[in-house]
Amino acid sequence: MSNTALLTRPATRHLRAVEDVAPAKPAAPAPAAALPAGTAPRGFALYVGIDEAKAAADGVSLSVLVEALRRTIGELAPHAETYATVALAPAGAGGRDVDVVRLALHEPSAVARTKQDEPADDHVPGGVTIDISRRRVHIDGEAAPLTFKEFELLQYLVLREGRTIERTELVSSLWSHAGDDEAPGERTIDVHVRRLRSKLGRYEDIVRTVRGIGYRFDRHADVVIRYGHGTPSPDRF
Repeated sequence: MSNTALLTRPATRHLRAVEDVAPAKPAAPAPAAALPAGTAPRGFALYVGIDEAKAAADGVSLSVLVEALRRTIGELAPHAETYATVALAPAGAGGRDVDVVRLALHEPSAVARTKQDEPADDHVPGGVTIDISRRRVHIDGEAAPLTFKEFELLQYLVLREGRTIERTELVSSLWSHAGDDEAPGERTIDVHVRRLRSKLGRYEDIVRTVRGIGYRFDRHADVVIRYGHGTPSPDRF
């Protein structure tokens, strides 16, 4: 089931709050006591539950909904920055769509209310098992000793399966909080990939080199990916 974290009306009639709704008084800032000490609001998240079939029944698509809301935000707040992602859940997952989305995207109150985790499935088949939710990788039943950064690198490629990722993107995404003197050079990525491949053993070819560009994750029959409650797909929009 795919769900998007953004929702509005179709692009041809997207929200026009300034024109269609009587001007409202600016919202008063939240009382200081309502916020944890030392914090300040920096934005908001809108969780929306709707799968592709329901969107199609309404005559739209998820991408149309996202772009319509982005245009509305651009009209109302030109300085706002937006980011859209899709919440993935196992096919046939029960419950309300919006609750599935909140849990998949790890919304704090949704996670806090969900204490009854699914029974752990510790059976690990042969081949490669990449467990995104538990941040573990097994090779032929044995835990692979990946470092934090090696797992981050593998996960980044897995979530973009089949797409070639340039070295510059890997640096800017995986070392986004590093200073200029801490971020690795593009060739350092090659070292990380080489070490990751060495730990993948005979399955090293699932991380492929695209000469002159970067790297790509290619899944085959020996690879199993576990997403748990859901893993955001950053490439959808």
